[in-house]
Amino acid sequence: MRATFMHEAGDVRVQDAPDPVIERPTDAIVRVVRSCVCGSDLHPYRTMASAAGPVPMGHEFLGVIEEIGSDVSGLRRGDLVVAPFAYADNTCAFCREGLQTSCPDGGFFAAGIGGAQAEAVRVPQAAGTLVRLPVAEDSTLLPSLLTLADVYGTGHHAARQARVTRRTTVTVIGDGAVGLMAVLSARQLGAERIILMGRHRSRTDLGRFFGATDVVAERGEEGIEKVRELTGGQGTHTVLEAVGHLPAYEMAVGAVRAGGVISRVGVPQYEAAPVGFTSLFGPNVTLTGGPAPVRAYIDELLPAVLDGTVEPGRVFDRTVSLDEVPEAYRAMDRRESLKVLVAP
Repeated sequence: MRATFMHEAGDVRVQDAPDPVIERPTDAIVRVVRSCVCGSDLHPYRTMASAAGPVPMGHEFLGVIEEIGSDVSGLRRGDLVVAPFAYADNTCAFCREGLQTSCPDGGFFAAGIGGAQAEAVRVPQAAGTLVRLPVAEDSTLLPSLLTLADVYGTGHHAARQARVTRRTTVTVIGDGAVGLMAVLSARQLGAERIILMGRHRSRTDLGRFFGATDVVAERGEEGIEKVRELTGGQGTHTVLEAVGHLPAYEMAVGAVRAGGVISRVGVPQYEAAPVGFTSLFGPNVTLTGGPAPVRAYIDELLPAVLDGTVEPGRVFDRTVSLDEVPEAYRAMDRRESLKVLVAP
């Protein structure tokens, strides 16, 4: 089959790879129907050393089950399914508490197993991971359904962890796909004031469509001051940080209201950050977030996608074939595209 590998920073190749096979009775083999490039894929694209490669890429996909292990129940060959970016058995104590990303029998796609920017992928713990979709393989809903694999669930996780309600004001830092999904999720949870911090007009316009009431293009201290100006000098009750770089975290600390919550879902590209008296302790600020247990949210989010109440698939602004994936990375790295859909 054909699959995507990153060899080093800036070097993404689509090449021949062995076809995936059933290795354990809990596995399934899924033919990939749609996948995409994630903003988090750009971190290694910008920094990965050649000694670390080549590594398979892609962790978001929809597909059709082609083979199924003997211990997999509730699924059958031919099912169209969505897979969260973390596979899990969905039965252990952590999974039952809605923390599938900490499943002892789980893991992450493209981290030790095959990636989803490929023609097919092996899915461990298939019964607990895959969710059957009641649509056809050619449905116009596929882009929106694909967001359930990561970005929609991640934005929702940011808002849920921050305890967003109609009484909370919200700042979202980052106008990438996850940030825009955080805007959408905050609006769905009732927030009436949502400030989106972003500098790219096409993206912030989409953010307004999803529910942002204000846009702040400034960064750093200037951006913090603008948020505080919009909130009577207080800051917002919650800040959803969807970037992962230290300056974004520092803006979150500056924009949050005393007694508020900072929820981080941007993959941190730093080891140390301010958590002392003046940053979090003194003003009683809560710091939360982490990798989204997307499987915990799919059943909740799916109905509104199916009936068209929400259209998270609007975050995709370009579609490429599998062989064009390297160009998708370049386009997203240059901010020429928000998020690229891959249709093998």
